[in-house]
Parts: sequence; C-alpha cells; structure tokens
Amino acid sequence: MGARLAIAALLAGGFLTPPALADVKEGTDAWSRSDDTAAVHAWEAPAEAGDPEALFNLAQAYRLGRGVAPDPARAEALYARAASGGHLEAADTYGLMLFEQGRHAQAMPYLRDAARRGDPRAQYLLGIAHFNGDDVERDWPRAYALMTLANAFGLPQAAPALAEMDQAIPPAQRQQAAALAERMKAEAEAARKANLADVRHAGGTEDPAQAGAPHVPAPRAAEPLAAAEPAPRPAEPSPPRAAASDGPWRVQLGVFAVISNAEALWNRVEGRAELAGARRVMLPSGRVTLLQAGGFPSRAAAQAACAALKRSGYDCLVTDR
Repeated sequence: MGARLAIAALLAGGFLTPPALADVKEGTDAWSRSDDTAAVHAWEAPAEAGDPEALFNLAQAYRLGRGVAPDPARAEALYARAASGGHLEAADTYGLMLFEQGRHAQAMPYLRDAARRGDPRAQYLLGIAHFNGDDVERDWPRAYALMTLANAFGLPQAAPALAEMDQAIPPAQRQQAAALAERMKAEAEAARKANLADVRHAGGTEDPAQAGAPHVPAPRAAEPLAAAEPAPRPAEPSPPRAAASDGPWRVQLGVFAVISNAEALWNRVEGRAELAGARRVMLPSGRVTLLQAGGFPSRAAAQAACAALKRSGYDCLVTDR
C-alpha cells in the first residue's frame, strides 16, 4: 500500500479546446476566421452581462493568448464565472486549473463531476488521487477503473500510470474495476447524451454523437484488465478504396458550431482508405455546419465506409443529403 503515482502534465498540451457553441455568433465567426481581436471585442459585453458562453470564450482567449495578452489569472476568473453559470466545459477546465495550481481539495468536486461525464483528464487525475489516497479515500478498484477509461480514450499519460497500477493492484481488485469501469462508461454516455440534447435538435440529427463541436472520436474499448501485456489486436482488413464519384450518398462525420473544428476533423480523416475518392461537403444547417464525405455511389458503399470508421473509433451516419 506504499505505492504512489506521480501526475503527468495535462493542461500544457492539446487538450484545451477552442471556444465552442457560443451564443455570440459574431465573435464565434470572427474566431473561426482567426480574427481574434474582433472575437474578443464581440464577447466582452455579453461576458460582462454574465453570459456563460461569452465568459467561457473570453476565458479561452485569455488562456491561449489569442486577441489579448495571455493572462492566466483573468482566464481563471472568467472560467469560474462561466462555471457558476452552468457552463460544463468551463467547470471542467476550471477544475483542472485549480488542480494544476496545487489547490487539490478545491478542485476535487469539479474533477468528480467531469470524470462522471467522461472527461479523460479528470478520470486520470481522480484515478491517481484514489490510488494515492490524496484528498480522497484510497480506493484501488475505483482508481484502476478511472485510469482504464482514461487510457481507453487515448490519454497518453494514462498508459504508463495504468502499467504502474498493474504492478501494485491485486488481480481480484482489477476484476472489480472492470465491472466498475463499465458502469462508469454507461453513466458517462448517458450524461453526454443529456448534455448534447439541445445541440442535437439544433443540428437536425437524432444521433447525439454527431451534435456539438469539437467532435471527439468515441473511446476505444478497454483492454482486458487481467492482461499485463494484451496481445496486439489483429489488423482490420483494409476497406476497398472507393473511386472518385458523384454519387448521392454521404457519410456524415459531425455537426459543428465552429467551422474550424469541422476543418480540423476533415484534416484528420481525409487520408483514410475508407474515404478515398470522397469529397468534403460543408453543409450549412441553421447555426451549425454539417461535415460530410460525399460522392458514394450507393447506400451500401457509404455504410461500409461508415462501419470501418466506427471500428477505428469515429462516429458517423449515412445520409443521402
């Protein structure tokens, strides 16, 4: 029980997301075209009036130093105000900032809520805390379950932490963690669907995985907990490369309020064999943009491409418009 884990850095890397789903469309549009100064100016008045989306967006600008000089203290204050107004992403980021500053006890309520909603950064930090017994009760099954979920998402800090836990946590407790991780995953999925319900309706799709921005690929399935070195997964057969086509069928990849997020996702997937020959389609739909891969000659071809993408962790649906 003397084993302890150190915490790897989380906030310095790419896990901070740009402002998303802002009510202040003028500022959001300016941010998307990299006119950061105009975006900040557009958000200042509604932020002063207490609008949670504007507060969050302005906090991101101050944290990232876009349109204003970087000011972590100002960003923290804005995140706190947005969080108190019910902005979930602001609350998640605020909790991470508190933890990074060493204010662990103050951060724990935010981390618990974020982990419950499936945030892998919070799952990682809370997993370390439960393993060490820092500011929370020592609970090795819960620690292992949380770290398993963070690792399944692909958080790079989680894999080495999980390997250390393998050396310390008895197999029986790891088996308890397997069942707990499944329950946590189901609860996080239910919370995600509830939180995205409004955006789903705005985006015109009944698939909550397609609502919101930025798009996040679905977590990979967790590896078996009892295996110290899981056998490598057999390679999937490469899907047939589709020839360029003007067919009517499309694979929808996401619904975005921020166009740059749609472009970023397309840059990640356009080279995949499943989408070879497909063309990018950016389809406006009210206040959001649908990102689609178009040109499939038949529904079956589009379904085959979508199924292959899902096996690789991407959400998608098939449509003919």
